Amino acid sequence: MSREEDRARTVSADRPEPGPVEAVVFDWGGTLTPWHTIDLGEQWRVFAREVHGIPVDSADVPEEDLARAHELAERIAAVEADAWQRTKGESSSAHLDDILREAGVDPRHDRHHLALAAYRRFWEPHTFTDPQVRPLWEALKALGLRVGVLSNTIWSREYHRGVFERDGVLDLLDADVYSSEIAVTKPHAEAFGAVCSALGVHPTRAVYVGDRLFEDVLGPQEVGMRAIWVPHSDIPREQQVALDVTPDAVVDELREIEAVVRGWLG
Repeated sequence: MSREEDRARTVSADRPEPGPVEAVVFDWGGTLTPWHTIDLGEQWRVFAREVHGIPVDSADVPEEDLARAHELAERIAAVEADAWQRTKGESSSAHLDDILREAGVDPRHDRHHLALAAYRRFWEPHTFTDPQVRPLWEALKALGLRVGVLSNTIWSREYHRGVFERDGVLDLLDADVYSSEIAVTKPHAEAFGAVCSALGVHPTRAVYVGDRLFEDVLGPQEVGMRAIWVPHSDIPREQQVALDVTPDAVVDELREIEAVVRGWLG
């Protein structure tokens, strides 16, 4: 799909009528985790330096080693950028392992695991769960609702669940689906169908919460879910898609979601 076709997309007029809410599903990055502006190239420079055994604070490194590390970082970044671009057009998913493999990274390299560890250390400060999440999820569970997560991500289920466990919210999660483990990404209908199936609810009885109009409002509304938009992320212009969609609700903070959902319980 071209960007021009993206811009023309609106939610179908015959959108299924939503019913009483039984579950609330959340986007991850920028929604459950506060938005961060990040130098995305640095993640791969960190990875590549570790592959080539270059200390971060060393000033005495052979030029040829630096050049090889730089070339590797640029190659991985290009493959990853292509993968994310496909999510906008084809809604096709990718996994970190696939990206590294396509960039020519050998997982049998003796420094591969060290490089992955350095990559994850780079991301750790940007993965912490918003402090409002646990009280919100507790409130939703107290209302008898199921709580889910659906994320466009290249990372594994184990990695994301480790983040939730570290931050003390995993015990409140009823089901979670990650694009890295299925064939499609949001806003494809199959992604929302997968998480609703995992939660055991019909899409018309589920709510989706996210910070992006294309992935998190258009997509869920097309399958009959209600959509709550949390427009608190400074999303880069190149990642934005102009759409004619109207969220079912807009909130500035996660804590406001409980009151919105209460009105939809029926």
